[in-house]
Amino acid sequence: MVNEAGDSAATPSFYRAALASTVAIVAVLATALTARAEGSNDPYPRMAPFGQYLMDRSEEIALARSAAPRSISQDAEVLVLTREGYDSVAPGTNGFVCMVQRSWAAGPDDPEFWNPRLRAPICFNPPAARSYLPQITRKTDWALAGRTKAQIAEDLGSALAMKVLPTPEVGSMCYMMSKEGYLNDRDGHWYPHLMFFLPLAEPSSWGAGLPGSPVLGSQDRLGGVTVFLVPVGQWSDGTAAPRYAH
Repeated sequence: MVNEAGDSAATPSFYRAALASTVAIVAVLATALTARAEGSNDPYPRMAPFGQYLMDRSEEIALARSAAPRSISQDAEVLVLTREGYDSVAPGTNGFVCMVQRSWAAGPDDPEFWNPRLRAPICFNPPAARSYLPQITRKTDWALAGRTKAQIAEDLGSALAMKVLPTPEVGSMCYMMSKEGYLNDRDGHWYPHLMFFLPLAEPSSWGAGLPGSPVLGSQDRLGGVTVFLVPVGQWSDGTAAPRYAH
């Protein structure tokens, strides 16, 4: 059928259909490109199957104790990860607590928050075990409950604001001197170091990050803590470590 202008009456319908198909294709391509871009910035967008975070218990105990020199770790309490959260499997006598942190010990804005390869041996001194470790175990409970990164961030902020979780006590610190750990995809086991936990403070108050300073510092505003790191020259087994270029 032809109208008075000589055009087919079906032409508007044809163009509408073609336009709709083009829009759909563009939308699919845009979605794919967005997903690819997000994937490059967030290599671990969601929690992996939980089994990927688990370890053999005896291996986890040994790895946890490798965080600190034996004179400290041999008398420390040891926690291991289970499907119900961290479980105490070895009583301690010196107040220290050794464990292997998983990826969600980091802030929810960390791109490796769900990295199932991360294994970070750490040994907290008594003040840190009382006042900073609860934040790690609580975040673990939220992760195992299926909470998203955004939900964990909200839960953490509320728990700190309501003082359900404490702020770091004076003298809170930990040892991270294991040569067997895997701290992230970029640095592997990095360098052996000590960490000190303080309520939010300016890293410059310790001279952190200044040229020649042996101290590094970062603020975790969501967690309400400033962490100072001091690289040391040997691993927990006493062997020499690579020199950190301050």
